[in-house]
Amino acid sequence: MTIYKKVVVPLDGSALAEVALPYAEEVAGKMGSDIILLTVLPSEEPEEYHNHYNYTKKIEDVTKRQVEKYLEDSGNKDIKVGTATRVGNPAEGILDYVNKGYMCLIIMATHGRSGVGRWAVGSVADKVVRATTRQPLLLIRAKGTHPDVRAKRIMKKALIPLDGSPESESVIAYISEVARSLQMELTLLRVIPKTNGTFASADAYLQDWCQRIEEKGITVGYEVRVGAPADQIIDLADELASDIVAMATRGQTAVNLWSLGSVAQKVLLGGNTPLLLIRA
Repeated sequence: MTIYKKVVVPLDGSALAEVALPYAEEVAGKMGSDIILLTVLPSEEPEEYHNHYNYTKKIEDVTKRQVEKYLEDSGNKDIKVGTATRVGNPAEGILDYVNKGYMCLIIMATHGRSGVGRWAVGSVADKVVRATTRQPLLLIRAKGTHPDVRAKRIMKKALIPLDGSPESESVIAYISEVARSLQMELTLLRVIPKTNGTFASADAYLQDWCQRIEEKGITVGYEVRVGAPADQIIDLADELASDIVAMATRGQTAVNLWSLGSVAQKVLLGGNTPLLLIRA
């Protein structure tokens, strides 16, 4: 059975938040996961519930139709699409839901009505990212994305930065399952500060991981780059036209991921590609 029993998509009623839906449809349809459309209402007023019901019913119907196009190819049976509601603070409501029950994959846009700008301090996405949650989180950058365009196979390539630590390698199990189901091509990246005696060891390290991943029937390649880790990750993701970057939130690169200057923080803020974060 898939480790992603549920795919949870937080929605706030905005078109920007809905850019996460095509990704959820593809992942769930290919992996046999259920989809939960999660909304957090500001109050229990009857009008809020009425508007919420009309909105979520419309999104639920559209999502069910869209997910069906993946079922025939994947061999999965009917995928359940449901809704869940919380009342109160949006980030707290999201975390309250996902931290209970089965392992799930959270897929959410970087901001909807809840944020003034991308990664604005205080935005809902920012709070969810920084919170303590064991659930994998896929962040879709809403800027320039059109939720009405639902191209089939939007997740074809993934970039996985590794720093040689077990923590950074913990992402491989999570992305490998997605890659196998979605027939994604993986690229492993090791960034080194200098070439003196370290390039050969980095090359051998990535070759070993490629061999292990290929044994699972997944297409994988690798790159060794020299320079600043975050800059090299962002640049290579752009060069390869990667559909996602998958990273563990802890490795040798930072004592605390969210400390100023950490690699993941820089990729989070400066990258152009959807980002899958796995808390090691």
